[in-house]
Amino acid sequence: MKEDMKTQLLTKSPKELLFKLAIPGIIGMIVIGLYPFMDGVFAGWLIGDYAMSAISVSMSLTIINGGISALIGVGSASILSRAIGKGDKETTDKIFGNFCYWVIFFSVIITIFGLIFAPHFLDLVGAKGNIKELGVRYLRVVFFGSIFVNFAQAGNMTMRGEGALKQSMMIMGAGAILNIILDPIFMKLMGEYAIEGAAIATVISQIVQAILTFHYFSKKSAFVGIHKIQKYKAIYSEMFSIGSSAMMMQILFAVQQTFLFKQAFAYGGDDWGILMSATMRLYMFSFIPLWGMSQGLQPVIGANFGAKQYGRVKDTMKIFMYGATILAAASWIPSMFCSEKLLSLFSVRREIIEVGVVNFKMFYSTFILYGIMIMTLTFFQSIGDGKKAGMIVMLRQLVLFIPAILLFPKVFGASAVWWTEPIVDFSMIMLGLFLMLNGLRKMGKQQITNSFR
Repeated sequence: MKEDMKTQLLTKSPKELLFKLAIPGIIGMIVIGLYPFMDGVFAGWLIGDYAMSAISVSMSLTIINGGISALIGVGSASILSRAIGKGDKETTDKIFGNFCYWVIFFSVIITIFGLIFAPHFLDLVGAKGNIKELGVRYLRVVFFGSIFVNFAQAGNMTMRGEGALKQSMMIMGAGAILNIILDPIFMKLMGEYAIEGAAIATVISQIVQAILTFHYFSKKSAFVGIHKIQKYKAIYSEMFSIGSSAMMMQILFAVQQTFLFKQAFAYGGDDWGILMSATMRLYMFSFIPLWGMSQGLQPVIGANFGAKQYGRVKDTMKIFMYGATILAAASWIPSMFCSEKLLSLFSVRREIIEVGVVNFKMFYSTFILYGIMIMTLTFFQSIGDGKKAGMIVMLRQLVLFIPAILLFPKVFGASAVWWTEPIVDFSMIMLGLFLMLNGLRKMGKQQITNSFR
């Protein structure tokens, strides 16, 4: 089995690998996205749009867990896939112990931080009254599950690094289905504590996923086995270098959301806050399939780069970029032509939708190009070039975005709250594409040089 997966990564056509690895990755990531998405939907139906808004605003803080999962998982997966390509068993044997050490370390810190600072964070985003109160109650339950969600999500990313996307999909699917079943049950049973019921359902589902993930590594993994839990400098230094760009994208996405919510509440009151909450729910869910495709891309690029098969790296990138654009269009088209129906999923009041639908469309206007952005970042992470991936993320979500979202509404009017991000993103997509094409050209020259040796 070990040799079989390695051979497939190094010899199968990119188109075959797209369907074999990307489809399970897409399904698996959609399943992950169902957690916050369904919490928001059920909260809107069973409690009201203030509860939906509270969960949406709160998710900006829980993205910290997603960032840590990405730091550990993306970094470990990149190291693992390249070690498989090189046949480096010493490295693959250290992956699990190092991975577990950092999951435990960061999860303890996040749990304490989240419990203490939840109310202060909600003040920062401009949440008040019922929205703030419900948000604090939701967060204080969710943060108790930090260690389980981090182990399950980072573990799943590491599994994908060895090409086990089908198993990853099944584990995440089991947790998501359980969450969808438990959400309405706990919300109904807990009455006035329905918001805590939504959080408890999520934590229980994450515990189940963590157990199933551990079972995979202990019994079924083709390359990674259970070893002593300890940090290895050679592993974690590279893991941090590569995974930091993925973590930054998650953490800075939370920062982005914080400023978007703050500006929405400031320029449009609770109505714009509710509209932004529903918009961000859909926006985050739309990203999920693209991340799923990137999980299919990562082991192919990593293994072939490790084996110095640069021609296959180029061909794979081309196929996956086309696929990612089609996938992005699958979210962009409904957002442009079925906006009202999408927003009504969250029980947003009709008058808010009627006034805000143009703002929603402006926010989504460049989404059709986002597949290119995600594949570009994955390319740099897969070849171990964390600096370029980190630079794109920092420019997009911090250096350019924050000054723009603060300045543009003052200069161009309140509507700039909704069109600032698409403008910044378009410029960063073009930069990332240029850097990736330049990297592929250098690989092509290196391959020609190697062939003459």
